[in-house]
Amino acid sequence: MSVAIVILNYNGSAFLSKFLPKVISTSPEGDIYVADNGSTDDSIALITAQFPQVKLILSTENLGYAGGYNHALKQIHAEYYVLMNSDIEPKEHWLSNLMTYFKANPQVAAAQPFILSYQEPTKFEYAGAAGGYWDRYGYAFCRGRIFDSIETQTNQFESAIVNWATGACLMVRSHVYWEVGGLDAYFFAHMEEIDLCWRMQRAGYEVAAVATSEVLHVGGGTLAQGNPKKTYLNFRNNLILLYKNLPVQKRTGILFSRMLLDGLAGVQFLAKGELKQIVAILKAHRDFYGYVFLENNKQNLAPALDKKIVTSYAGSIVWDYFVRKIKRYADLGI
Repeated sequence: MSVAIVILNYNGSAFLSKFLPKVISTSPEGDIYVADNGSTDDSIALITAQFPQVKLILSTENLGYAGGYNHALKQIHAEYYVLMNSDIEPKEHWLSNLMTYFKANPQVAAAQPFILSYQEPTKFEYAGAAGGYWDRYGYAFCRGRIFDSIETQTNQFESAIVNWATGACLMVRSHVYWEVGGLDAYFFAHMEEIDLCWRMQRAGYEVAAVATSEVLHVGGGTLAQGNPKKTYLNFRNNLILLYKNLPVQKRTGILFSRMLLDGLAGVQFLAKGELKQIVAILKAHRDFYGYVFLENNKQNLAPALDKKIVTSYAGSIVWDYFVRKIKRYADLGI
């Protein structure tokens, strides 16, 4: 069982210096790669000098999360890939326990460890927590995290089949990754792992979160919460995610409803005087329409994948959270 741990890096020298030693010491079963995404800092010199056991794959430009990984993974031959952020500190046996889970569950194509906060290790971390879902309008949430309400890890969650696993630390069967077309480089960053997991499910596979494997995640290392570019990518990519993966008969109605909800989000930003966020949402919608009408993106709809109807949470997590005041996953009654 060959495993390649691939850390995508862009000017992350400080994270590599801090976290690579722990990745190396806790991952004897895997080969470790750093895929450099056109960094201009001293990342490459650092790896060459201090981590000779780590293999380097270089890109001359920043291809984003999706494009950067596709570029790197095409050059790696392994049964499994682990896509890992540079700001991850794994716990002991994180990888061996993931490998054990995959061996026991051949239908699972992608899985994540439980993601805990590096700053507050007793709590889950925003990006992935204990495995993710989306609601009927495409809003993502997790076991252990609904919007900004993050739960303490009290062993309340077991390993489970979920709808999406976080790209912060994502283990995938390599043949399935390429079977469904890999990450969609058009996304650049944000939501691309949800799109990948959705396509894997459409192709008949399952996605999981594994309780016996845990890692700590700093989070926000690339774009912090509230950054207008992050807002733009999240709003644009969420619409593309729905357009690509929803059944045709549901697509128009759900997208229309989602756009109305985006408008309400814009009103909230207006009330706070956050004009840059409003501009980000408007640009996201403009560029979503551009995506829809670009012929070279029609191939990304991949209708041949539809071997399985994919369902997630049928309710509205926005209504549950802001109106019903539900803050914990267990109270959703899923």
